[in-house]
Order: sequence, then C-alpha cells, then structure tokens
Amino acid sequence: MSKILSYLKTSTFRKNFVTILGVTILLFLFLYFGLKVYTKHGDAIEVPIVKGMQIEQAIATLEDAGLEYSLDSVYQMDMKPGLVIEQDPEARAHVKTGRTIYLTFITQVSPEVPFPNIIDKTLIEATAILKNQSLKIADTVYVSDIARDVVLDVKFGGQPLKSGRLIAKGSKVTLVLGNGKGENEVEMPNLLGLSLSEARFALSGAGLSLGGVTYTGTIQDSLAAKVISQLPDTSTKVISIGSPIHLTLSN
Repeated sequence: MSKILSYLKTSTFRKNFVTILGVTILLFLFLYFGLKVYTKHGDAIEVPIVKGMQIEQAIATLEDAGLEYSLDSVYQMDMKPGLVIEQDPEARAHVKTGRTIYLTFITQVSPEVPFPNIIDKTLIEATAILKNQSLKIADTVYVSDIARDVVLDVKFGGQPLKSGRLIAKGSKVTLVLGNGKGENEVEMPNLLGLSLSEARFALSGAGLSLGGVTYTGTIQDSLAAKVISQLPDTSTKVISIGSPIHLTLSN
C-alpha cells in the first residue's frame, strides 16, 4: 500500500494521469461534435404544405426546400388529375435536410379491372358487384323473359361485354334484364271502371281478346255501363297473348 501511495505522488504518475485525462477529454469532444455533424444535429427544416398542389408544383416546392420525394398514384373518377391528396410527413413537421417526403397524387390514367360475371344475377346483386369494381350502370333494357330483373346480357359501347374482359374503372355499362314475362306473355291490364269500348280498346292494345260480356243489375244505358269485374282478374300478373278476358258491367 505504501508503494502505491508513493507512486501516486511521483511526477510520472501525474504526467500519465494528465495524459490519460487529456486523451479522454479529446476523445469525448471528438465523439460529441462528430456525432452532431454526422446526424446534422439542430439542422431541421419545416416540411412545406404541398397537399392540394398539382404534382409538378409540389415537386418543385420540395426541391427548393432541399427535400427528396417519393411518388405514388391512385385513380379517383371525380377528382382532378395531378392533384396531391396525401403527404407524409405532414406539413409543418420538422425534418432533416434531404428527408424523403412521400406524396400520393391523382393519376389521369384509369386502371383497368376484369369485368365481373353478373349474368343470372339479380339487378340488386349486379349493382353491388359493379359498385365494388368501381363500374357504373348507364342504362337498363328489359326484354321478354320469365326471369324478372335478372341480368341476361351486358353491353358496353353497344357491343356485348363478356366477363373477364379488361375495362377501365368508372366505365358505364348497359344491363339487359328480363321483364318477368315470356315471349308470348303480356301484363294483365286492369279494366275496372272502363266502359265496354274503352275495355275493348285496352285489350286490343295489350294483344288480348274480349271474351264474354255480362251485364248485372238494372241497365239503363249500356254505353254508360262500367266494368265491375274481369276474369281472369288482376291477381293474374301475366297472361298469354290472345287470351280472352271476360267482363261484367253495370251502371
């Protein structure tokens, strides 16, 4: 112990101690200031507002601020092409010079999607499927078919459109639907309250024939008599073309 104490009092120890202390301080200062330079400590800038700008203007703004950028695009039918709709980091955030700002903007080119199979789907089902694919219904055309409101065909630009064909999002298609009636069937007309001549005219227009005519009650004026019942009645929704309709009239 006495030798250690004696050594601590020597000039050699003091020189070595000062040297080690100096090297330690220099190393600390080197690391401290070196890291500040390496990480650009305190060198932060505010991210400018580019959301809402056109993409060209947004890029120029970021370049002027010394920032990098990365681009991504989405397609939205009702928005102006080239418009920046998202930025990350958000505006007014403080970042290092050279930081990459991620931008999302509206592209002008509509992406294509395979047209879904909606044949034999109901109108409600087909509408939901098309909406999920960002497609729209331009018109509906009904043709004679016992399948009511069921998709029989699809047309695009006047031409048949098959499932699987690529079509731009936002495109409008025409659906061909069944009207619930066969090719030789028509809707049953409601003749109640009509005169005989009016009923005969309505039946002719519907492709039906006049069957038996019966009067009930006291008939003072047959021309003024009105239809009070028909057979088949209106509970029958469709009927074959040419079928006879039997009428009962009364004043």
